[in-house]
Amino acid sequence: MPSAPLPTADTPVLLVQISDSHLFAEAHGTLLGLNTADSLARVVEKVLAEQPHIDLVVASGDLSQDGSVESYRRFEQLTAPINAPKRWFAGNHDEPLPMEQAATGQDYLSPVVDLGNWRITLLDSSVPGSVPGYLADDQLQLLAQALSEAPQRHHLICFHHHPVSIDCKWMEPIGLRNPHALFEVLDRFPQARAVLWGHIHQDFERERNGVRLIASPSTCIQFKPGSEDFALDELAPGYRWLRLLPDGRIETEVSRVEGFEFTPDMGADGY
Repeated sequence: MPSAPLPTADTPVLLVQISDSHLFAEAHGTLLGLNTADSLARVVEKVLAEQPHIDLVVASGDLSQDGSVESYRRFEQLTAPINAPKRWFAGNHDEPLPMEQAATGQDYLSPVVDLGNWRITLLDSSVPGSVPGYLADDQLQLLAQALSEAPQRHHLICFHHHPVSIDCKWMEPIGLRNPHALFEVLDRFPQARAVLWGHIHQDFERERNGVRLIASPSTCIQFKPGSEDFALDELAPGYRWLRLLPDGRIETEVSRVEGFEFTPDMGADGY
């Protein structure tokens, strides 16, 4: 199927965020009792049913649970029915070298995308061997350069770890360790419109200095909002769509798989 025309400066950009799929090398791999390949396939079916035209798919980290090349190839295969450009970046469960190997010959890891009146910049907040995230100097420089080189565009910035408190006590220590450095850059550029991330396996929206802060559910298990300790939610897997309007506004909603039946291991103390 041929790709639809690219958006112009006068037309909206439709972006789909798929996050935290936690795939395994084996098709039957499960996370806390859930087959993550099956749940991703269900989410992709939901995307295809609801979004007739997509300009970009962003996979916002933790594509893999075991860091295997096979898991990234499985992700590529399961998302292939979505006829749109795709971008990946790493989360704390991902392994950079296998991810790069699986992306060979594709532009999945290209960090800057211009569509319509928007620029989407994709950063790597992962730290090898660490659950919390950190934006290294090269990533902050990439962000500043992307913003400064396109002052006429509206900007969406994406990475894996949460840069603000989400009122979930057990997740406080495993977010972005240097959010002040991120916001120091963003505060210099009024064209920054929104920050989008994964990692927290739940719907989240706030605003800071006119910049929208947005996070999304996982395509597999969900974390219970507002929890003191690790806790799973019974909500279904889902994805987020964002309509990036030419004037800088954003329309967005979360959509979840319907008729999804899964009883999580509520006694689990981690993932």
